Amino acid sequence: MNEITRRSFIKKSVASAAAMTVLRSARGASANNRVVLALMGAGGRGMGVIKQMAELPDVTIKYLCDVDDARGKGAVAALEKLTGTAPKLVADLRRVLDDKEVHGVVVATPEQWHALATVWACQAGKDVYVEKNISLFIWEGRKMIEAAKKYGRIVQSGYQNRSAPYAFSARDYIKKGELGKVQYVKVFGMLGSVVGGYPARPAPDSEPPAGFDWDRWLGPAPLRPYNRNLHRSWYGYWDYSGGNASDAIHTLDLARLVLGDPPHPKSVSCDGGRFQFDDGGDMPDVQIVTFAFDKLVMSFENTGFTPYNIKSPPEVRTGDKWPYWPQNCDRIEIYGSKRMMYLGRHGAGWQVFQAGGKLVAQDKGYHPDKWHLPNFIDCIRTRRQPNGDIEQGHLSASLEHLANIAYRTGNKKLYFDAKTERFTNNDVSNKYLRPTYRKPYVLPDQV
Repeated sequence: MNEITRRSFIKKSVASAAAMTVLRSARGASANNRVVLALMGAGGRGMGVIKQMAELPDVTIKYLCDVDDARGKGAVAALEKLTGTAPKLVADLRRVLDDKEVHGVVVATPEQWHALATVWACQAGKDVYVEKNISLFIWEGRKMIEAAKKYGRIVQSGYQNRSAPYAFSARDYIKKGELGKVQYVKVFGMLGSVVGGYPARPAPDSEPPAGFDWDRWLGPAPLRPYNRNLHRSWYGYWDYSGGNASDAIHTLDLARLVLGDPPHPKSVSCDGGRFQFDDGGDMPDVQIVTFAFDKLVMSFENTGFTPYNIKSPPEVRTGDKWPYWPQNCDRIEIYGSKRMMYLGRHGAGWQVFQAGGKLVAQDKGYHPDKWHLPNFIDCIRTRRQPNGDIEQGHLSASLEHLANIAYRTGNKKLYFDAKTERFTNNDVSNKYLRPTYRKPYVLPDQV
């Protein structure tokens, strides 16, 4: 068996972590190596990321930016307990960007803010860690790339599988031809009714809670009255999210990585609808997508009605257990002419099978935040490009956007010009490539 054992994986991981610790300690001898950060969006994921960064050597969290005063104060208290120092709480990101001491910003807001906050930060000379999905529109991703290049900034996409050792070993295994010629890949995002607003739960509009800045929360998105469900379940609305596909972006990105990062697909087609929950909700609960590349087809099976499918639990992500692949909701199946590979995100690892169900190779993973977040800090110091650089992040994000545009234009097959990043056979679909921004939250043509 061509097996990369868990023991050897752990040895490599420990050695890598030790080397990084030594490198950081050496840099930490100088006060000039201190990295000062700000967090924009103090929700669960944002706080999870900033806490891990705060525990790295010579990292200081100076600002916490949130439009919910109560949540912000709670987050400040949590960081003060962790680090011994309370960051400053502000509601307006621009106050953070005016501070020349700040090196980087972690953007963990709803998705309508990701592109604008990233570009503003680049223009202010700050590096950026931007959570998934990095953009809400294809045009925005291109502007983010332009801003990073123009202002010489590090922009790290929050696609942490790009720092996973087992992702690189899977890529190497495929590149060596061990699967044979890969011609079909299946990417799964078959969730239960837990992410994309399933079922829809209508609630009356109302006044926003005290201490909550609704206008700033909306930011670039259209102005509308406050609604509790929209605020708390923004994943279920096109103006703020790509729905379940935004959760599956990790899996789509991992598939691109192990395949050698192919460019944009030539076409996308979609079939689906709101079948299980016929309740007027925005997002499909069945969305079956096909991407056509050169001599490669990738499907994306996205659902919101399958509670018997589960994400990899902690004992898989941070332990030595393997997923039960048939009911792993976010697996990837890679079909070669000789063998097939199961691949899971966030530490699930990969296994290869040949005829007769024989296991021939595997590499067990570990949740890659432990490498991805330090990689951002190291790149701030060294100015090397990060593992999840914004250009590859944009190409992966575009898969989600293409899938959703094909659905929203009536389950169409759309042909896409990679150079112009426009559709060539459907003018209606092109209106979904960029938004109409609401003043003063406007991302200009020239960044």
